[in-house]
Amino acid sequence: MSVAAEKMHISEADYLEWESRAKDKHEYIAGEIFAMAGASERHNRIAGNLFFHLRLATRGHSCRVFMADMKLRVAMHRSYYYPDVMLVCDDSDQHPIYKTAPCFIAEVLSPSTANIDQREKWLHYRDIPSLRYYLLVDADHLNARLLTRAGKDRWTEQHLDREDIVEIACGDAHLTLGLDDLYEDTGLLI
Repeated sequence: MSVAAEKMHISEADYLEWESRAKDKHEYIAGEIFAMAGASERHNRIAGNLFFHLRLATRGHSCRVFMADMKLRVAMHRSYYYPDVMLVCDDSDQHPIYKTAPCFIAEVLSPSTANIDQREKWLHYRDIPSLRYYLLVDADHLNARLLTRAGKDRWTEQHLDREDIVEIACGDAHLTLGLDDLYEDTGLLI
């Protein structure tokens, strides 16, 4: 006879307190905690490239760009994630350990996280009213796709080719990105 494993559920407040002392990062989804995997060098370079371009575009503007150490709270789903990169342009989004109103989120896909980033996180992220752009960048191949809000519950999807340049406009920050910007110094550009 098999014995069912009992899962512990903890409150958001307990998660935040526990996570503030944890040595590793953990995401929280409706009472359950999930350890985060480490990232490869290429994953880190892609996230760094995104941060670099977003930071240049936000200098002197009210928008703020964050990397993987800032949590995102999705209240509707009682979830906390660590997006690879996010851009926040809402002046009222001032919590010191998590943000709630990003305009742009980017996730760098790795074999261990791609399914979660493309399904679970997407199902939660698209319910964030302020979110206008969700960029998914493959860490192992020249492959990126941008989901752009086209209406309250409508999104368009664009797979980026080498010649494509996408425009991101959030608050007073505007920038253009192409595959060359995303994959610079990763060894994937020919």
